[in-house]
Amino acid sequence: MPRVRRGYKARRRRKKVLKAAKGYVGGRRKLYRTAADTVERAMAYAYRDRKVKKREFRKLWIVRINAAARENGLSYSRLIDGLNKAQVALDRKILAELAVSDPAGFAAVVKLAKPAA
Repeated sequence: MPRVRRGYKARRRRKKVLKAAKGYVGGRRKLYRTAADTVERAMAYAYRDRKVKKREFRKLWIVRINAAARENGLSYSRLIDGLNKAQVALDRKILAELAVSDPAGFAAVVKLAKPAA
């Protein structure tokens, strides 16, 4: 059986993994096998956490909206229900931004939700 020199393809694959492991500490950066394991795990976490980030931000928006709504005499659930009944199409991201940066504008939005609530 002829001898196979694993040059170009294998080297390119290993260099890709080691480049992705840049910034890791010790053997996780320098040794291919440990670097490959670490990069694989990092990519799994990155994929998972792209989904988790969306959940975390939604939770943060809800907390901010609830705090601002209670300052205006309404609970979060009553506010959202009132906005739905009044057919106000503002998502939670925008409502949270209003609550933080423009309390007067948020109070006006709460006023829209109050008669329906």
